[in-house]
Amino acid sequence: MSELLLARWQFGITSMYHFIFVPLTLGLSVLVAIMETMYVRTGNDIYKKMTKFFGKLFLINFAMGVVTGIVQEFHFGMNWSEYSRFVGDIFGAPLAIEALLAFFLESTFLGIWIFGWDKLPKKLHALSIWLVAIGSNLSALWILIANSFMQQPVGYVLRNGRAEMNDFLALITNPHVFYQFPHTVLAGFCTGAFFVLGISAYHLLRKNQVELFRRSLNIALVFGFISVLLVTAVGHTQGQYLVKTQPMKMAAAEAHWETADPAPLNLLAVVDEENQRNSFEIAVPGVLSFMSYNSFSGEVKGLRDLQVEAEAQYGPGNYIPPVTSIFWSFRIMVGAGTWMVLLTMIAMYLWKKGKLTDKPLVLRALLWSIPVPYLANFAGWYMAEVGRQPWMVYGLQKVEDAVSPAVTSGEILTTMIGFTVIYGLLAVADFYLLVKFIKQGPDEPVTVGSLEPATKEVSLWT
Repeated sequence: MSELLLARWQFGITSMYHFIFVPLTLGLSVLVAIMETMYVRTGNDIYKKMTKFFGKLFLINFAMGVVTGIVQEFHFGMNWSEYSRFVGDIFGAPLAIEALLAFFLESTFLGIWIFGWDKLPKKLHALSIWLVAIGSNLSALWILIANSFMQQPVGYVLRNGRAEMNDFLALITNPHVFYQFPHTVLAGFCTGAFFVLGISAYHLLRKNQVELFRRSLNIALVFGFISVLLVTAVGHTQGQYLVKTQPMKMAAAEAHWETADPAPLNLLAVVDEENQRNSFEIAVPGVLSFMSYNSFSGEVKGLRDLQVEAEAQYGPGNYIPPVTSIFWSFRIMVGAGTWMVLLTMIAMYLWKKGKLTDKPLVLRALLWSIPVPYLANFAGWYMAEVGRQPWMVYGLQKVEDAVSPAVTSGEILTTMIGFTVIYGLLAVADFYLLVKFIKQGPDEPVTVGSLEPATKEVSLWT
């Protein structure tokens, strides 16, 4: 196997494994902060126990995310030194700010939150977990600012064979960020919501500490329902933006080979990449134009014409990404999102009727749907990164030009096997700890007397 292919596989394995933990960190940090805020507002001890229980699960996930994330940065120097040389002046700035500002913020106040129970005033302690949540999501912002430059380069000048920053404001206000960041963060909120929903449903099905998990279910359901609707809306606008800025990626996501007006939407297709056509497809007339322009008329360029345009602009080469995998990854993402919308709508309806906890089928659906947002996350990121191929930095540097020239396939293969084995062991440990503490539940059962709130509670969460 070539050094390029192995380097791509290694970074793909590392980044996707790391991304198991990132969305849950984004969403669960906010949910834990909401739970503690409810404790501070009401004085009800049930919310304190709830916060500690889900906070323990958050800490396990957070620790794994930190460990796996650090390794990624070494890849830039080991396997992708030409990329680092070409764009390091730009890429390094947001990553440095992420580490020095956002990560230090979340890690510092996470320590205060862990060791500050019953030592700090309630409001100050609750503020610390909110700062953790803010820091976690700020980390995502700065990382996505760096990634957005790879998707849509701005604020740079080419000098001496390198891309150098000449406008920091343009970098941080990259239009791509304003679509990618909310979509990623809201996907994390969905992940956190379904995590809490599933765990709450698990204990409700077993009649374990019913009042505590009924309330955690309610909090996560409202939070998740809002997040699912918003991530769907933002995803739609992001898709329309990418039709303008990365039309090749969106055409690949729809296996759309021929330019058309109006353009049909392929619901299903058997893609023949060699002959640049679909050997079988089920299409709905005009829907792709509607998705692209909110109108059933409008030209959507096909992959063949886009390839011709790319060759005219960048020179000879294949600029069409792997269509089959992108086509299906997009459908996995959309299918998972549709399932989450439908399930939360059903659960919200039953909750408003006061019948949700009496429907074991729906509770089981919530439990078994914990992996669904993860599927959406993985599929979405696969489409975002692989759909940019063959570009490492869109329009500026190809992936084949970004790999380290001195690294050998044997070195990459050895480290890739090592990383994969270590990550596999960490995955087993992480899964074991999560399952152990989930089944165990809160450390202390909530007594009947502790259910009485000190003050009136907000009806939305009860």
